[in-house]
Amino acid sequence: MRKFIVLPLLLLLLSVSGCLRQEPQPAAQAMPSFAREDEYIMYALDAEVNQHYADASRYYDILYRNTHNKEYLYRSVMMLLDNGDTDAVIARTTRYLKQETAPLPQLMRFKIAALMKQDRLEEAKQLALELLAITKAEGDYLLVSKIYQKEEHYNMAIKYLESAYAIAYDEKILDRLAVTLYVNLDRKEDAISYLETHNRLHGCSQVVCSRLAGFYSNQNNIEGMLSIYLRMYENHKDPRVAEAIINIYRYKQEFSKLMMFLEKYHVNDKMLLQLYVNSRHYKKAALLAKKIYEDSGESSFLGQSAIFEYEASSDKENPKVLHRVMHILKEVILQNEDPLFLNYLGYLMIDHNLGVEEGVSYVKRALKIEPESSFYLDSLAWGYYKLHRCQEAYELMQKVMTTLGSDDEEVQEHIRAIEQCLKDMK
Repeated sequence: MRKFIVLPLLLLLLSVSGCLRQEPQPAAQAMPSFAREDEYIMYALDAEVNQHYADASRYYDILYRNTHNKEYLYRSVMMLLDNGDTDAVIARTTRYLKQETAPLPQLMRFKIAALMKQDRLEEAKQLALELLAITKAEGDYLLVSKIYQKEEHYNMAIKYLESAYAIAYDEKILDRLAVTLYVNLDRKEDAISYLETHNRLHGCSQVVCSRLAGFYSNQNNIEGMLSIYLRMYENHKDPRVAEAIINIYRYKQEFSKLMMFLEKYHVNDKMLLQLYVNSRHYKKAALLAKKIYEDSGESSFLGQSAIFEYEASSDKENPKVLHRVMHILKEVILQNEDPLFLNYLGYLMIDHNLGVEEGVSYVKRALKIEPESSFYLDSLAWGYYKLHRCQEAYELMQKVMTTLGSDDEEVQEHIRAIEQCLKDMK
């Protein structure tokens, strides 16, 4: 069975070798030859793959003692850490650190990790400070800060986090720094200031802006949240962020700004259409409804585009506009007997004398679907008026006034005309 393991293990060795090379060996230094090196590599990798970490560590240690290749040493200690044997890690790293004349930072890190797992924080901190004096590396600043945080010495942790962040302005380090300031030290404005400064200098990343948005939310700072979400959406086009922006504008009732946002990004055209209608931007509404229809194939939007075209027209007696709108509505109701379209088509035909009896038939079809609609009853009354059936029209208008009232301008106009019709008939 073992021969089937050989090829994967050799491939794994190549990847492992790359990961192990934390500290390159001098090119001129030749490693001692070890006749059984390949054999022990196979044993070590086989044990590692099968999670027999103690055995893997022992094989890697044999490889190191016979070749002096530091990669094997580091791997042997790593296996002990993976096995949770912190006592063995501390013993082995202590022994080899004493033997070596030059510092071995990677070995020091392993020992620090083991000491921290045992909560021997003071020893870990002293060794981490020695390590940092040697390397001045970003990761080692973080290591020291982590120890101070575990000791709840947050001001000292901030000091080393700031030094780590200053090396490469890493946003993940900044995030740790900001959270420590905000949560552990209650320096909320300092935390926000750090994040906002990074935002201005290096851009609105997901990590930084999400943290800022969280802080502003915690403070109930709606303007701050909106500002951050707008920057986030500009950069990342996340639909969840767009939804948050929409909700904030609706909460603030800033519908004109919401309209501009939706116009710029078209994240919710149906909502934008409703905003156009509410603000009586019928020309824009007609174009957008037609676009939605073309994108979705939903006939209701084609019908709406026709209605908004008529409403947007400055000359509502224009025969071209009237016939085009009527033609579209007739096409739509073949697919969609929505009472809104039936009534609108019928009323247009009645009001403009373009086939009053046909118009009345469309209104009656709408009333079969919604028999109590005051608007449709008003249309029917107006059709009866045009057909000189004024008594029937008057009776219908009595029903309309009980529900809509007599304050509506169009209702008043219809009542006056119908009452005059009755007088003329007498």
